[in-house]
Amino acid sequence: MTNKIKIDIVSDVVCPWCTIGYKRLEKAIKQLGAENKVDITWQPFELNPNMPAKGQNITEHIEEKYGSTAEQQKESQQNMTDIGENLGFKFDYFKEMRMVNTFDAHVLLEYAKDFGKQTELKMCLTTSFFSERKDVSKRDILKEALETVGLNAKEGLSKLDNESARKTITTKQNYWKSLGVNSVPTIVFNKKSAITGAQPIDTFKQILTELIAEQ
Repeated sequence: MTNKIKIDIVSDVVCPWCTIGYKRLEKAIKQLGAENKVDITWQPFELNPNMPAKGQNITEHIEEKYGSTAEQQKESQQNMTDIGENLGFKFDYFKEMRMVNTFDAHVLLEYAKDFGKQTELKMCLTTSFFSERKDVSKRDILKEALETVGLNAKEGLSKLDNESARKTITTKQNYWKSLGVNSVPTIVFNKKSAITGAQPIDTFKQILTELIAEQ
């Protein structure tokens, strides 16, 4: 039995390019028939660790953070919507959309890992935020996501008030930052090599083909 290729995806739930990057990676894996040859783990990264509980209007937030005008944002959002459509993912940007705090979502993704449900929960949360206009910082939305993927919602939500579970996320975020990860998605293969950004499907296929040959 050959060892699986270990893939760590450092990302945030509310990061559109993380979703695009993963959907492209997923397509590359499927096209190579390599579903049983890879092991994906999601690693925490908060785009906005200081985001208050009430969140912030997304247009204001991006203008403040990156200096993009409303017009530039509209163009960028349309581009992401088109790319998403080609990958089978719906980006639904709207005027009142708010950027939210994602720390609790990362706590639950760590919880889901023990049950082999991390990717399922990740996609459920990112779909809630980008496709269904839901606030993924709210506990009722997090509870719904846990139930959707078949996890114990009561047990999962209890982790949100667990000091040790919260510390794990902070520690992991600091670990990846200490390795120089400062933009997402950052996708790490076998703890040895990494690429950043939503790379094309062919790039992922090339990397995976080489790693499969090495295994």
